[in-house]
Amino acid sequence: MLTFLPFSLFFLSFSYSVSRDSKRKIVHISGNLLLGGLFPMHEQDVSVRDYPCGDIKEEKGIQRMEAMLWALDEINADPSILPNISLGAMILDTCSNPSYALEQSMEFVRAFMDSTKEKDQENINSSAICDEEGAGPSQPVAGVIGASFSGVSIMVANILKLFKIPQISYASTSLELSDKSRFEYFSRVVPPDNFQAQAMVEIVKQLGWTYVSTVAAQGEYGEKGISSFIQLATKSGICIGVSITINRNADDEEFDKVVETLLSKEKAKAVILFVDEDKTRKLLSATVKKGVAGKFFWIGSDSWGAKIHPVRDQEWAAEGAITILPKRASILGFDNYFQKLRPSNGEECSKSEWNDKKVNCRNPWFREFWAKHHRCQFGASTDQCTGSEEITRHQQEGLVPFVIDAVYAMAHSLHNLVLDVCCNNTMYYQTKEEALKACISQGKFLVCDQIFPIPDGKLLLNHIRNVSFTSIQGSDIGDVKFNSDGDGLGRYSVYQYQQKKGGAWEYVWIGEFGEMENYRWDKINSSGVYGMECYTTQELYFELEMSKWNGGESGSVTKIPESICSKPCPMGQIKNFENACCWTCVACREDSIVAREDLCKKCPHGYVSNYFKDMCIKIEPDTISWLNPWAFFPLLLSTVGIIITLEVVAVFIAYNKTSVIMASGRELCYVLLMGILASYMVPFFALARPSVFSCTILRGGLGLCLCVCYSAIFTKTNRISRIFSNTHKGAQKPKWISPRSQLVICSGLISIQLLGVIVWIIVEPPDTQVIYMYPQGKHPSALETCGVSTFSMIMSLVYNMILIILCTVYAFKTRKIPSNFNEAKYIGFTMYSTCIVWLAFIPIFFGTNHDYQVQISSLVMCVTVSASVALALLFGPKMYLIMLHPEKCARNYPGNKKAAAAKSLKFSKSRESNITFLDNSEDNMDTGKVADK
Repeated sequence: MLTFLPFSLFFLSFSYSVSRDSKRKIVHISGNLLLGGLFPMHEQDVSVRDYPCGDIKEEKGIQRMEAMLWALDEINADPSILPNISLGAMILDTCSNPSYALEQSMEFVRAFMDSTKEKDQENINSSAICDEEGAGPSQPVAGVIGASFSGVSIMVANILKLFKIPQISYASTSLELSDKSRFEYFSRVVPPDNFQAQAMVEIVKQLGWTYVSTVAAQGEYGEKGISSFIQLATKSGICIGVSITINRNADDEEFDKVVETLLSKEKAKAVILFVDEDKTRKLLSATVKKGVAGKFFWIGSDSWGAKIHPVRDQEWAAEGAITILPKRASILGFDNYFQKLRPSNGEECSKSEWNDKKVNCRNPWFREFWAKHHRCQFGASTDQCTGSEEITRHQQEGLVPFVIDAVYAMAHSLHNLVLDVCCNNTMYYQTKEEALKACISQGKFLVCDQIFPIPDGKLLLNHIRNVSFTSIQGSDIGDVKFNSDGDGLGRYSVYQYQQKKGGAWEYVWIGEFGEMENYRWDKINSSGVYGMECYTTQELYFELEMSKWNGGESGSVTKIPESICSKPCPMGQIKNFENACCWTCVACREDSIVAREDLCKKCPHGYVSNYFKDMCIKIEPDTISWLNPWAFFPLLLSTVGIIITLEVVAVFIAYNKTSVIMASGRELCYVLLMGILASYMVPFFALARPSVFSCTILRGGLGLCLCVCYSAIFTKTNRISRIFSNTHKGAQKPKWISPRSQLVICSGLISIQLLGVIVWIIVEPPDTQVIYMYPQGKHPSALETCGVSTFSMIMSLVYNMILIILCTVYAFKTRKIPSNFNEAKYIGFTMYSTCIVWLAFIPIFFGTNHDYQVQISSLVMCVTVSASVALALLFGPKMYLIMLHPEKCARNYPGNKKAAAAKSLKFSKSRESNITFLDNSEDNMDTGKVADK
């Protein structure tokens, strides 16, 4: 006869078996009925084939396993559930690996097989057993709680089905597990992925996002879940930028590639995750390493939920992340229990530690958890774990309440089974409570022969599917029950990971998704009144005002960021499709109309589209207005230049006989002044309304006026160069230096340009033309101009450029002449400045060959600036002497009352040569004579 096991004895009667390599551990807690447990106590480590277990999992492993132990304690202490019957446990580590989990679950099968050979076992309340691997306990499990990952549950469910062992998962949500033809004995207290996929779609819609990327973990959970999301999202008009699947054994390099792939679709800032918490953590780490943390807005599935592990030490990378979790409420009793636990001093608990309920002797992985959580080591010389540290950073893992619900569901199902099979008296009482009291009083509520050593799996499964009880989480969560597919009800809470005041990070509730009651008018009843029909729908309740974002580019924490593939194109733009639902808006050119949403039709030449881009209209040609800045400022400069030039000419005529003017070569000065004056007049013809006459003047005058200027300057510099180069060779007077000779040379140089202009006008007669301009982003326009090509215009200036170069060379050669001959210095300054002006003009002219206004403006500005440089540098010093210091002139000047001494001579000797110059002699300065020493 089985006797009642007191709770105190139960709490102490436990053990765990350790393999020969001290790694594989099994927790075995004795009881009248045994429940199996599958938990991912460690991360997956594929580098070790025999033992593919990595680091301890603090939340998914330790917390969930302790939740099962706490639930067993609560149930065994509750007289209303399975009185006189204690529940034990056999808990295995799946190491987050389906293959390893299948190997571990064979312990359940072996115990089941052993139990069939030990029907004569009389007492299953024996003390705890510690065996090596392969010699585990023979007591079978009535049902299994777990597993966590869908891939693991699928693998284990296939083997448990063969032995009719019911299984209740607390976390596996793969839609595939709803197929009862394959997984008949599988149930779960959480809803399947199609519900959370629908919840995620509703969240995306509520946020106004229409373009997202997806990341799924390889396996049933990730691939099936993301497939459901994509299917529902497509029906809702949500576009998928890129869909990525992460391999089971992905390394860090693969996560880096995942981030790079996500970055390739920069508009899809929202990323839907159907991956486990370990891969979530690695993905966030990859964004930190790439320097793009905070660029994405994550929506995580229940595998992320409200866990600390994925975000620990990289919280900013997950800021603003929205996660969903089956609707739950934290269980304070578990938090109090968990935070009071302490590790044992050694690998094995001492006798005193066995008696201390705070020392966790039931969990062989607790010391490993303690070391990682507090970042210390047992038995180390530094950073040693004392066991007295406080668990201060504790936050209840999101699915802990569902582990407890799963244990309670199994316990309630066993309770009802014992009541129906062993008591067999429910038909005589109105309530189960009355039947239970009667059964207990009769001493029949125990593990009877009909369910010894374990109940029939099919019978227990029927009771599981029909169980219904209020969750320990509270009435707000609703009843725990299963539908025909063994799935829990689809109720989800929506969280957002936010940084609160003070710098603390936490998951903040911002909404929920689930069944909501709605009412609609029904048919008219017999009383002639419309009735109200109540119906339920899956809806999202979302409090947007509670959301908080990392700011992104806008810097706002309240503004919802955008994750949109394409916005509707405004009027006059067409869609350039990248795929079926993503496009870029491309504006039709101003000379095109919108033929259809993805096609622009070009208007005939000389036509432009109207405002609505649905009709072509003719462009009326215009001319450059003198009020246009491109014309106004060149004309203003030219006007000022003409006035100053005329003043200089007047001064030169008035002071024609002074030594300053005569010494500078007055004949060439007059030629140069005429060229400057003509240069200032060119812009008035270039910017006037085009006609044959104005175009002829532009053709000839542009190059000819500059040619006059630089021919005169070249003649001057050449004369100076020949004079001083000849003095080094001897005292022989150089030829062709008289004023008449200089005029002949200058006229010859000008005639070359004149001849070219005449030939050009004959070959290509001047005419006007209409230029149609289509500037990007501006309205097309037509401009009436002179019919001359850019190439022809530049070719007409080539000769002037040659003259400029020659003048500059001669100015450079004569830079060291005696200081008394100051004009050479001013000619040098003039030519250096002119070269700078032309070097700046050339790139501007050719760089704006599509904008006639800028081009013609830059051309006339170059001409006027060149003329202004010559006028200022060559004639400015002379005007200064004549107007402000007339006493320095050797000859009489108007207003001078005192005649100068006739033929007065003044000699000065150059430091650079042996030549003596006659400073104030008219004949010497005018004819270029030199005197020997």
